[in-house]
Amino acid sequence: MNKYKLLKQVVMALERDYQNAIAAAERAHQSATDKENVAENKYDTLGLEAAYLAEGQSRRVMACEEELRSFQQLLESSGNDEEVDEIGVGSLVKLEDEIGAVKYLLIGRLAGGLKVKYGDHNLGQEVMVITPSSPLGKALMGLGLGDQVDIGTATDKKSYQVAACY
Repeated sequence: MNKYKLLKQVVMALERDYQNAIAAAERAHQSATDKENVAENKYDTLGLEAAYLAEGQSRRVMACEEELRSFQQLLESSGNDEEVDEIGVGSLVKLEDEIGAVKYLLIGRLAGGLKVKYGDHNLGQEVMVITPSSPLGKALMGLGLGDQVDIGTATDKKSYQVAACY
């Protein structure tokens, strides 16, 4: 798996999210400032609700912008695809369980939960972005090739081995 190409796909996905957030914020702002939403009495809260929505959408735009910048920086600093000794922010991790099932994770400072398909959209490998503050991210930070990590709850744990780390 080419880490640079994967990071480019993540940046493209985040750019789409950012553009969608801008469009939603613009629509919310138009709604909040529309003459139709001026309160007719003290119980008419449509304008106030529209203003709250516009504020929330503006905050989402700022969050998307920060996520995008974070991954653009990772992309710029991404060098070769050589394996690294220790998992950290920017690492692409391949985990393998005891029956050979594989999971790919990308450790990012932000945008946890984002999933991208690497390669062919129908047959490609799914890669999930996780953050160092997530439970799995905390468990993986500092581990290296061959180390084991347990994922799950106290009653339902699954063990994975770090099969590769770039």
